[in-house]
Amino acid sequence: MTRLFLCDDEEEILIYLKKLLQRRGYQVETFLRGADLLARLEGRGDEEVGLILQDVRMPDLDGLQVLRRVRKLAPEIPVVVMSAFGAIDDAVQAVKLGAYDYLTKPFPKEKVLGVIDNALEHRRLALENRELRDRLSQQAATGEIVFRSRRFREIFDLTLQVAGSDANILIVGESGTGKELIARLLHRHSPRREKAFVSLNCATLADNLLESQLFGHVRGAFTGAIANQKGLLEEAEGGTLLLDEVAEMSPAVQAKLLRVIQERDYTPVGTTRARSADVRLVAATNKDLHREVAAGRFRDDLYYRLNVITLALPPLRERPDDIEPLALYFLRRFAAKQRKEIHGFADDALQRLTEYTWPGNIRELENVVERAVILTRTQLVDNDALPLLRPAVPTASATDRPLVALEVVEHRHIAEVLRQTGFHKSRAAEILGISRKTLDRKIAEFGLADTEG
Repeated sequence: MTRLFLCDDEEEILIYLKKLLQRRGYQVETFLRGADLLARLEGRGDEEVGLILQDVRMPDLDGLQVLRRVRKLAPEIPVVVMSAFGAIDDAVQAVKLGAYDYLTKPFPKEKVLGVIDNALEHRRLALENRELRDRLSQQAATGEIVFRSRRFREIFDLTLQVAGSDANILIVGESGTGKELIARLLHRHSPRREKAFVSLNCATLADNLLESQLFGHVRGAFTGAIANQKGLLEEAEGGTLLLDEVAEMSPAVQAKLLRVIQERDYTPVGTTRARSADVRLVAATNKDLHREVAAGRFRDDLYYRLNVITLALPPLRERPDDIEPLALYFLRRFAAKQRKEIHGFADDALQRLTEYTWPGNIRELENVVERAVILTRTQLVDNDALPLLRPAVPTASATDRPLVALEVVEHRHIAEVLRQTGFHKSRAAEILGISRKTLDRKIAEFGLADTEG
């Protein structure tokens, strides 16, 4: 029920308007003094007020003063002013100060109801437009992160939740799942967003070059070092450094990186003079770092330093609801690049895309759509423009199993992951590709318990 505030020093008018508006279904509060209205407005808390109807002349406070104060306290609330016949100039001045409209006493009830209905509708449209602008701004802020699935929404929301902290983040997921996009989203929503975001792919460089790229070097540090070279740690000072494919680091570089995290400083190659490091580290990998630690290929102390918060990105085959919006996003982008008028996918082509398992994940989908746009000569991408995409074929043993509800499969799988991880919830959530909060909810929902103690 919409709440209205009425303020007038004539009690008879307040009684008349209150009865009229209550019969219309509004919740009405009345005030004889402008000071009382302002005090109530300041103390309303989370209560929604749809509209204020106030006299333009009151004995305790000038009506225009009240209006100015109302516009500061609650600029979103429309104000309609009432004036006697001889105070039209005041009413016009009130409109200039931000009042929605004015009524001249005496006024018929149809006029009052019409003005109030129009003002409330104007407010409703303004709120809808603001919400639309907020949604568009949020979509723009996500960069190229496109999704529809609830599974990825959980990852997206968790990313925004942890972005404001300065904790190190570990992003895990198969190649092509969007790890760098998530890292950039973290940076854009962090207090460090005004500083640099720097990315280093640890798998593309030999050990000596990786060390030089990361820490920098001085002239003469090694053959070919003809000048001082800034490292990426220095480039990212005050900002964010993404270490992609961090599992490919050699033990020597891992040890130096550990010092950066522990001591917040580093030493460029070829010198003994340490430099401070104010950088947020985000590490990404498509490998299971638990196995890498167990195999002795990755330092356990470094793993625990990097793994303060883990964001586990699901592969595209586990978020099939996202295939269509992603495909359409890439289609619009590449069609514009090729200057082609292509409006979408034919039904059979879209079905073919959604049934494919996408071992290369989003990167593979992007390449397939780019190829399709180049080959398409009509306004719809059809099957002829797509490469041979074979959907996964179930094995005989799988088809022989009795069919069960999806909830049963989910229950069994979560229970098995918890069992194999010794009911280690953080590890289980990482493997399942869900947040710890979601896992706790599933444990409660399915009545799972730590049967192994």
